Amino acid sequence: MIPALLFMLGIGAVCGIVLSLSSKVFYVYEDPRIALVENNLAGANCGGCGYAGCSSAAEAVVTGKAPPSVCVISSKEGVEAVAKIMGVDAGSAESPLSYSLCEGGFRAADKYHYMGIPSCKAMAASFGGKRVCGVGCIGLGDCVKACQFDALKLGPNGYPVVNDDKCVGCGACQQACPKDIIQVHTLSENLLKFNQMDDPLAPCAQTCPAEINIPRYISQIREGKYKEAVETIRLRNPLPLACGRVCPHPCEDYCRRGIEDEPVSINQLKRFASDYEMNSGSRIPIKCAPDSGKKVAVIGGGPAGLSCAFFLRRVGHEVNIFEAMPKLGGMIRYGIPEYRLPKKVLDWEIQGILDLGIKSFTNVKFGRDFGLGSLMASGYNAVFLGVGAWEDYTLGIEGESLTGCFTGINFLQRIAGGEQIELGKTAAVVGGGNTAVDCARTLLRLGLEKVYMVYRRTRKEMPANEVEIVASEEEGINFVFLAAPTRVIGDDNEQVTHLEYLKMQLGEPDASGRRRPEPIGGSETLLDVDMVISAIGQAPETEFKKQDPNPRMEELELTRWNTIDNDPATLQASIPYIFTGGDAATGASLVVEAIGGGRRAARSIDLYLKGEPVEPVKESLQKKHIPESLFTKVDGIQKSDRAKMPEIHVEHRLDSMIEVDLVLPEEQALKEAERCLNCCRICYNPDTDFPIEK
Repeated sequence: MIPALLFMLGIGAVCGIVLSLSSKVFYVYEDPRIALVENNLAGANCGGCGYAGCSSAAEAVVTGKAPPSVCVISSKEGVEAVAKIMGVDAGSAESPLSYSLCEGGFRAADKYHYMGIPSCKAMAASFGGKRVCGVGCIGLGDCVKACQFDALKLGPNGYPVVNDDKCVGCGACQQACPKDIIQVHTLSENLLKFNQMDDPLAPCAQTCPAEINIPRYISQIREGKYKEAVETIRLRNPLPLACGRVCPHPCEDYCRRGIEDEPVSINQLKRFASDYEMNSGSRIPIKCAPDSGKKVAVIGGGPAGLSCAFFLRRVGHEVNIFEAMPKLGGMIRYGIPEYRLPKKVLDWEIQGILDLGIKSFTNVKFGRDFGLGSLMASGYNAVFLGVGAWEDYTLGIEGESLTGCFTGINFLQRIAGGEQIELGKTAAVVGGGNTAVDCARTLLRLGLEKVYMVYRRTRKEMPANEVEIVASEEEGINFVFLAAPTRVIGDDNEQVTHLEYLKMQLGEPDASGRRRPEPIGGSETLLDVDMVISAIGQAPETEFKKQDPNPRMEELELTRWNTIDNDPATLQASIPYIFTGGDAATGASLVVEAIGGGRRAARSIDLYLKGEPVEPVKESLQKKHIPESLFTKVDGIQKSDRAKMPEIHVEHRLDSMIEVDLVLPEEQALKEAERCLNCCRICYNPDTDFPIEK
């Protein structure tokens, strides 16, 4: 008995030694955090996260391949617990959501009859699908079948509709879609998405410099979803109140309805939705991504700077704005008169941007009060230069220094700042753009008896907005066309008494496509005035480049037009951490152009801060048009009256700076929204039934 026990003990000892040695040789270490992370996941093993199960997902978190929020159905507490285990920020990743890009559906014509398997993937393999539209939704619902969370359904119009409350952003729908109609994006990715050649886009949306999804927000207005309409606009434009008042709406030139009828009043509808929010008494909440830990300095609080700051903050970066003037707004505050854009409206809009957590510092000028070196020393990771174009061009003629001579932007800026300027009784404003019109209409409101606009071409060639020209005519501005100023004449006290001009005639078109004005010899004419304002354009002030002692500033390149040189696709300047946009980069341009430039710069800055290559958007439209989307004929249209913009009558508006243009009443706005054809790339909703070619 004893020998047997000893024998068994010996075998056990040998086995123990062998197992001990084996564990040393074949030892596999498992990070204990994997089990801890797995214990805080939902435990559903659903695969919605893209991993085989919760164990695989936990391992991915620990190895750094997935964020703490990897579990698509985990609670907020679960995410925070995982983040605590890993010692990172719980909000280091945003929750993705599915987005349906195509709203064409059944209205898209068929090019053949399909009798195969009811699958989008199978149909796509057959000549790209039965629809005439090459990029649109096929509509057989592969994405709906792939969704495990009942977050997708095929809507009544034949395209997928996403339920944001149920969507977990797992990406199964995107993988199932053979045409990239369903895409999964985070908030940041959606905010910094730019129009591309293969997108299902209406011509109006292709034209908009801010790239707003115009048909979508008009459709939302039509359905009474005003809050959603504002949110759609703000995905691309943080200044809809200002834009709704001053934008010349180039989008309307490409409205399909305008081919057979008058275009939809797109800009008035934008103003209707944004004014609705302002007058509702509360602000629509604006979501921002979790803090990134990166900090950006925005130099210039005009539309480009405000736009750049808005989008950078929304994608999670800390932003501070530095402005040389007493208040933010730039040219839309100091260059656009009160009667077009009331300051209380602008203040309300800017405050909504600052409320996102953006700090602003006013009365500080770049190059004078601070420089590039101090910004870098303060921990800024990137700089956006949006210093605008504040330097007026002069006429370059004799007598411009006489008392009573002003330049356009300087004059408007001083008036906006409340300065009391000694005025005359009769003035000549030289120029034909919006600044010239603003100066002329402002002078009338300041009490002048007669105001002339002197322009070297004809009314047809005036670059000002048509609506502003019409308003000027209604208010009694006197137009002097085909006139080129040659000198300003003054009296013995050096006070302006006359403007001399030479009569012109139009010759052959110049590079701009407009007929070139040519002087008529011996046609000098005197205009009896005691004020002259030249408003013929402006350029950026770049004195900061000379004032800043930082030697790095010498590397910042300027163009021959004194604008800040940059890559036109990424807006990155010659110094890698500096980006620029708006008038400082393009020269004087539209407010909506500056807004679009600010957002494009924000995308590039975001890439730079993440350490990713700052590359252009692939196949970016940048206001180019998709050829197949441009029609010469639109069937099924019944002509209807375009909404007329309500305005204060002339006899009631010239004695003050009261806002002239008013917002559409709700009933008219809804009626105007009904005129929209809800266009996509090639399909649209006709007013009447008509035969579709197949």
